[in-house]
Amino acid sequence: MKSRSFQVCVGIFLVVAAVSVCYAEVEWQIINTLTIDGTPLDMAISPDGRFIYVLTEDGNIRIYSAGGTLQDTVAVGPQIDRIKLGPKGEHLIVSSRKNKTLQIISLNFVHNISSSGSPTRGPKDAPVVISVFSDFQ
Repeated sequence: MKSRSFQVCVGIFLVVAAVSVCYAEVEWQIINTLTIDGTPLDMAISPDGRFIYVLTEDGNIRIYSAGGTLQDTVAVGPQIDRIKLGPKGEHLIVSSRKNKTLQIISLNFVHNISSSGSPTRGPKDAPVVISVFSDFQ
């Protein structure tokens, strides 16, 4: 991929003379392109950068990993036109201008952990729930 750069310069005009100050050069390049099923309307990135949330015109939020792999799809309806993540990435705020509504969706990611070959007690097909408490110091 071709990288591009440009300089950010600001001109300061004084009564006596014009001064141009150049702050920095910015280099950039495209590192990934996602092909989305549907027309994107809005997007949000998780605070840790691990997930990209894309709201599409058909009323779905597609959740991608940072590498571009589709993780899941959440149907929110075609009336939703904006999305935003809460500061910790645990809540997704969706809004509809047409319906004049705002909804807050709690996000809980489910991870399958294989316990095959591990010693067990009780029924082998019993569900197991692991809770992570991140607020302890």
